[in-house]
Amino acid sequence: MSDLAYMSAIDLRKAILDREISSIELVKSSLNRLDELEPKLNAFVSVDYEGALKQAKEADEELANGKELGPLHGLPISIKDLIDVKDLKTTFGSRTMVNNVAKTDAPSVERIRKAGACIIGKTTTTEFGCKAGGGDSPVTGVTRNAWDLEKTTGGSSAGAATSTAAGITPFSLGTDGGGSIRIPSSYCGLFGIKAQFGRVPIYPVSATPTLAHVGPLARTVKDAALLLSIISGFDSRDPYSVSENVPDFVAACEQPINGLKIAWSPTLGYARPNKEVVDATNQAIKTFENMGCHIELVDRLFEEDPIDLWTSEFYAGVGTKLKSALENSRDLLDPAVADILDLARNQTIEDYYRKVIKRFQFRENVRETFNHFDIIMSPTLPVPPFGAGENVPAELSDRSIVSWVYYTYPFNLSGNPAASIPCGFTSEGLPIGLQIISNTNREVDIFKLASAFEKERPWASKTPSL
Repeated sequence: MSDLAYMSAIDLRKAILDREISSIELVKSSLNRLDELEPKLNAFVSVDYEGALKQAKEADEELANGKELGPLHGLPISIKDLIDVKDLKTTFGSRTMVNNVAKTDAPSVERIRKAGACIIGKTTTTEFGCKAGGGDSPVTGVTRNAWDLEKTTGGSSAGAATSTAAGITPFSLGTDGGGSIRIPSSYCGLFGIKAQFGRVPIYPVSATPTLAHVGPLARTVKDAALLLSIISGFDSRDPYSVSENVPDFVAACEQPINGLKIAWSPTLGYARPNKEVVDATNQAIKTFENMGCHIELVDRLFEEDPIDLWTSEFYAGVGTKLKSALENSRDLLDPAVADILDLARNQTIEDYYRKVIKRFQFRENVRETFNHFDIIMSPTLPVPPFGAGENVPAELSDRSIVSWVYYTYPFNLSGNPAASIPCGFTSEGLPIGLQIISNTNREVDIFKLASAFEKERPWASKTPSL
């Protein structure tokens, strides 16, 4: 067998079915790599050695006994510490929740178990997913980027991204309430996608129920398509759950892209991107044009930055959940998180509902854009990875712990499918991401574009030097 660390999930499953490797051997390899790299990366809150090996043993027995095998049979995977895994702690990256043991599996976890995956542990997050930059929390400290240990992973799916980039697992589950899958995917050289809002059901209820998504981070587009196809689908416990049939995301990876109309927006109308980011994403856009897509520059996609709409909704939800801690044990919280929660909690009901109504208008503006285009593309982030543990990049120091990301939170407000794909590297060898946004329920368009780009400009063979 070639190096297991950087084989795709699809190739690893085939190797298991062909009996070139056992599930036990694969999971042990994953856990050994975790142990080797964890002192450098700090990507895991907890590791379930016993549970993972038990699941792998059962997978091997099922194969030996000729049982029907799931599409994730025997594959190691990690789960972000905002998603419940029964009998493991869900700390939310917060010292206020360090003793919180999950009583049930989240729907996404139920589904990957049924599909045969082996859960190796819970990965780090910023506190309640509240920070886009530092990748750190009061529970775990600073999580570091596999491409450069002095750089941030981005947040909040910090451990999910850097551990996948480091080859500990072929893919991972993260969450995205304002960009938390796409941000670290961009900084760690991965493909990460949040599907249509409600495509992947969420339970127990999130602190930010109208913004939250669960989705995959992976080193290849097809691996992400496979994982998303497993975790998608209606669940009555989530009132926002999409009830239509799940599209064939894997098959979409082979569909043609010529003729698609793309709105290319380098700034969305308000962002301040770094030159290296603009240059790399512009080159990516030319690649799509060369592959037969119609590109139109739409620099001013939005009349104004919708950050106030997002902040009002996201931080009001988390602030309400953490009201007692803010009032009685503030010293346990990340100071940057506590300060911004105060601002959201101090808004009046009138201010809040004014923004709720403006959000509906914002969503309508996005819908109208898709009357003219199949896809919107933008940079995923305005600047390359910056210092590990820093909340905001120096060149955007006037922005908050989330507003500096500019490009990602608008599409949590609208609910549209959105992904980050690797599109190049900085002069220092750090990954740069391109964001692809599709029309409502049209994740298939993202997968066929991302897969076509991956074939034209492959990235999975480029791995960090650890």
